[in-house]
This record gives sequence, structure tokens and C-alpha cells, in this order.
Amino acid sequence: MTNDAVAPAIQAHNERPASIWNSAGAGYEGISRGIADSIEHAVLRLNPEQDERVLDIATGTGWAARLVARRGARVVGIDLGAELIEAAEERARTEGLDITYDVGDAEALPFGDGTFDAAISTCGIMFATRPEAAASELARVIRRGGRVVLTTWRPDSNVFEMFKVMKAYMPTAPDPAPPSPFEWGREERVSELLGEAFDLTFEDGVSFYREPDGEAAWAMFSQNYGPTKALAGSLDTGRRDELHNDFVAFHDRFRTELGISVPRTYLLTYGVRN
Repeated sequence: MTNDAVAPAIQAHNERPASIWNSAGAGYEGISRGIADSIEHAVLRLNPEQDERVLDIATGTGWAARLVARRGARVVGIDLGAELIEAAEERARTEGLDITYDVGDAEALPFGDGTFDAAISTCGIMFATRPEAAASELARVIRRGGRVVLTTWRPDSNVFEMFKVMKAYMPTAPDPAPPSPFEWGREERVSELLGEAFDLTFEDGVSFYREPDGEAAWAMFSQNYGPTKALAGSLDTGRRDELHNDFVAFHDRFRTELGISVPRTYLLTYGVRN
């Protein structure tokens, strides 16, 4: 499946992002649970068919890959995190699903041109360090007439607002700053990245993140979401407590009778390869 002569599994500039995303390991499944409605939306729009070859980019612990495999497609999932891939493999085995998983870099996919009938990425490819490279690779590995479905958080979404809470505790960004992953949540930016290779259509979506309260959200993210876990682990006790308090307060803004319900808007992109 892989070809080490084409590219290393993870490029050098992505080793640090890999360690951050990988830090949650099997616990990332809980994060996928929190976006399960948007993943289902993406799979429904992709509409995978029996024996189609489908690539799941930034598969995490494989939630989307499992949904696609249950439709009868032949699925390959890749992710930067080796422990995420191990967890995905274990879940697939437990559910009796035949899915191939590999550690892989979205910016240097280890597959031949036109290998796949379709690809999916659910709030994953948007975090690629070099968006143009990831977009080019995505187009390269999908055959003409093949399909792609992406979900990406909107730049005015509550996920963006959550990242703003965390940003206050992060080191100062380099100058110039790296591209924001939330730019993938704008139709104009996705069109810049993919419009030459795909005929694109767009849909709006809202995913609802539900927990008993803000403390439960902090427990989930600080233990199971790589960026939050890595950030919390980098802070001294006092600053970590401040981040904890701010994170809880943000989520408690969305209290309901049944706990918190955070609406998180996203863009769904559907593309057909030219």
C-alpha cells in the first residue's frame, strides 16, 4: 500500500504537529463522538458505493472510515499519529471491518495518481501545515470523475472561538504567522485550493457538542484532544488553572436544561474531479 521511496511517512516539518495530534491516542474517539452528526452528514453526501476505493484523510481513530466501510467501500485511512492509527486498527478489528490504516502525511500521500474513487476528511485536512500541498495531493490521488467530501470549521464558528480561548495561552506566533486552518471554512479559500481540479458545491452545517457541563468539556478536551492536551501540559500550574477556568466558562455559556449544547457551524464541500 505504501511506497517508502515516494516520501517519508511524516515530513520533517510535520513531526511536531504529529506529536501534538498523536498525544490523545485512543481517547480521540471521544472527540469524534462530539462531531458524529457532522461526520454522518459527510458520509451521506459522499454516498460511498460497494467496492469503491475511498481514502479517509486525517482519520483519527477511524470514525468516518468505519461508517464508509459499513457501506461496503474499500477504505484506507491515514493520519499523522501512530497511536491514533493503532487505536483505529483495534476498533476496526473489534467491529469486524476490513480497513487499511497507515501513518501518513496529507501533504505527501504515499499513493499513485488516481488511486481512489473518492476521499473524505472530517475536520482533518484543514489542519495541514501547508494547505496548497495537501490540496494538490488530494487532487492527485483521486481519479477523474471521483469525488471528495470535506467538513471544515467556519472561521466564525464556536470551534474558532474555543481556539481563541486557547490562543491566549499559546506562545507568540511567528511572523509571518502560519495560515489559519479556519480559512478552509470559507468557500472562497476552498475554491482557491481545489477549484481548478474539482467542480465544487457547498453546504452549511451545524454540529452540536453536548456535555453535562463545562467541566466535562474541559475533561474531554484536556485529555483527548491533542492541541488542548499539549497546551495544558506545556503550562505551569497557575497558567494551566487559568486556562482551565476560561475553557469551562466558555462552554458554560451554552447551558441548557440538559447540560451544555454548543452549536458549531461548519462548511461541507462536495467536489467532483475534473
